[in-house]
Amino acid sequence: MSRTTVAPAPTAAAPAPPPTVQEAGRRRRRLAVRDRWYLYVPLLLALAATVLPFAWMVSGAFKPQSEILSGEVRLLPQDGTLRNFRDLFTRVDFGHYLFNSAVVAVAVVLGNLLFCSMLGYALSKLDFPGRRVLFALVMTMLMVPTVVTFVPLFVLVTKMGLANTYGALILPFLATPLGVFIMRQFIAGIPDSLIEAARLDGAGEFRIFFTLVLPLSGPALATLAILQFLSSWNEFLWPLVAAQTEDMYTLPVAIALISASANSVNYGLLLAGATVVVLPVLGLFLLLQRYFVQGISTTGLK
Repeated sequence: MSRTTVAPAPTAAAPAPPPTVQEAGRRRRRLAVRDRWYLYVPLLLALAATVLPFAWMVSGAFKPQSEILSGEVRLLPQDGTLRNFRDLFTRVDFGHYLFNSAVVAVAVVLGNLLFCSMLGYALSKLDFPGRRVLFALVMTMLMVPTVVTFVPLFVLVTKMGLANTYGALILPFLATPLGVFIMRQFIAGIPDSLIEAARLDGAGEFRIFFTLVLPLSGPALATLAILQFLSSWNEFLWPLVAAQTEDMYTLPVAIALISASANSVNYGLLLAGATVVVLPVLGLFLLLQRYFVQGISTTGLK
């Protein structure tokens, strides 16, 4: 008697597991890029136009003078060299110029953080006669080019006997209209109920400012610190006018003047110096970028 075997019935395929949150997010981003290519292409072009000059600067810092002047468009150095950086640190008093730039930039940043915050608090939370007129003057100064004020500033600094000193490089920029505007707009968003509650508890205005307003203004302070450090660190025209001897030069002035000779410009040395000057600003931005973006996005909402 033969035995017959019955084949098992085919089972249905198991359903595919649902996509994870990460996979769903990546899928949505791919669809967004595909559907909005007309937005991303101009953004990529703008990014390339912004990054390429910096990449060319760093590349040129490692090129010899002959390769820079050859006219060949080559991003990567053909004959890479560190001579430009060696000359930068050995031929010039780089440490002294770095110290001058650091002293001026740090003093300007600290002064703006304190005085612009005080002015912003007064213009947004204190009621006094002429407040609107004073704020209108601040807004007007935002439209005045800085170069226009160089001559009266130089005359004032000279009359005060501060020419060719750190005071001449620092004092005119301890409070800037842009800093006052940023701090005023951010502090205006702090609820008045918090300040009124502190006043009812007997706190004075200085105590309210230092213990309540400043701790809540972290994003705006980070934004102001980055902007003022960038402006002061890269400033060229005013130190060129106010610093009358070489020992008071800041890095941008010293590098520009030393890299130029009577007949030609040492572009390799100039690009190496520019690369070194950019590094502290880049480091500060990477350190405070989260607060910077938050401060920019929230300033002016009220």
